[in-house]
Amino acid sequence: MTTHPSLQGKVVLVTGAGNGIGRAIAERFASVGSAVAVNDVSADRANETTERITSAGGDAMVVVADVSDAESVAGMIDSVMERHGRIDVVVNNAGLVEPMLHFFEADEAWWRRIIDVNLTGHFLVSHPAARIMAKQGGGCIINMSSGGATRAHRAFTAYDATKGGIEALTRAMALDLGPYNIRVNALMPGSIDTSGLPLEQRKLRGENVPLERIGEPFDMTGAALFLASDDANYITGDVIRIDGGMLAQQRSATVDIKAPSGFPRIEDL
Repeated sequence: MTTHPSLQGKVVLVTGAGNGIGRAIAERFASVGSAVAVNDVSADRANETTERITSAGGDAMVVVADVSDAESVAGMIDSVMERHGRIDVVVNNAGLVEPMLHFFEADEAWWRRIIDVNLTGHFLVSHPAARIMAKQGGGCIINMSSGGATRAHRAFTAYDATKGGIEALTRAMALDLGPYNIRVNALMPGSIDTSGLPLEQRKLRGENVPLERIGEPFDMTGAALFLASDDANYITGDVIRIDGGMLAQQRSATVDIKAPSGFPRIEDL
């Protein structure tokens, strides 16, 4: 296990840490000596991540909760405080991508569920955590955006709306919480393979990325550690892109999963 002076011993809550980007970030914080609270809505996934961390010599605890439910979040925060007595860093990673629906296929229940988890969940977790951070003298909150905050994906209406909201929320929280020494920033993943795509799909989705590859969950972890560390102690209200240069170019990478050929037909509306 390696250490990081400004993160060693810090208490880090990572939501949606049962797999993918959240798991990679949780494991990376643990590897530098932070105590990690592993949240997921699935106990099995949270336990798996926690076991991976503890078997590698790290400090981790399971906190199962649905971030869209205030009562569930309150229980999660209480559990972390009972064990550690403080929260230094929150990584708001939990979010829904699926089901992908064209705008004409969508309904209110679909819209509200994605908004509740992806955007409201950031608020529900950050609100009590920030109060704790303020009382202890400061802290760091890292939100999870997407290229969809400023560009659009096909069939991702609700998802993209939440990511635009998350970037606006990040800026607003940074202003309100700055006087309490709480920094709030966001990470913006590019095309990250969180599910182990087949080789041909990886090649397709990575072929137009300037670095010529699709991203891995581990690629997100360095920026997370940087934002939480003392090296970033004068950075707040910002968004760091980790996308292999995808949004720096005039052409976009092949990231749309739903092509127009699969859109609803007018006669079916």
